[in-house]
Amino acid sequence: MLSERQQQIIEESIKIIDEKGIQGLTIKNLSKAIGISEPGIYRHFESKTEILLSMLNNFKEMAIMLSEIMETLEVSAIEKIRFMFSKMLELFSETPSMVSVIFSEEIFKNEEVLKIKIVEILSLHGQTLENIISKGQSEKNIREDIDEKSLALLAMGSLRLLVKKWDMNNHNFNLSREGNKLIAVLSKVLSA
Repeated sequence: MLSERQQQIIEESIKIIDEKGIQGLTIKNLSKAIGISEPGIYRHFESKTEILLSMLNNFKEMAIMLSEIMETLEVSAIEKIRFMFSKMLELFSETPSMVSVIFSEEIFKNEEVLKIKIVEILSLHGQTLENIISKGQSEKNIREDIDEKSLALLAMGSLRLLVKKWDMNNHNFNLSREGNKLIAVLSKVLSA
């Protein structure tokens, strides 16, 4: 469990990455943004890598919670996907700076421990979606002529592209509205 100060450090780190990129996330910039000394940061985290790892662990916990909700939700596969994607879009709309971290895996590729964590998070989301699709196929409400891995990739790739487009255009369109349009199209594509 993270302390209040650790959570503040993580949240400020996300903002810095969003504004200045990963190269802008320095202990000096972080201490200035929070208003504590650099040694004060090190009392809560041993290194910048540990801060990033904690950030990714938070994202992994969210992915696990979403997966657990999907397992217990008793609606059709299409409704589960609609719910899952709507929750993700809602989170990004409320906290746009998260997009810079979640959809920028390349910023972590040079640090093996961080790269492994990103792969875990991506795999979790992918597996959750594949499970939903596979169950929908067995219940005959998701098309069966395309395997669940390909359908999951199609759906997640579409969502990712929409979110990146929104982020790269400085959030100049309503992500929820455009997301709902995408979900409607995906529903048609996925339905049996």
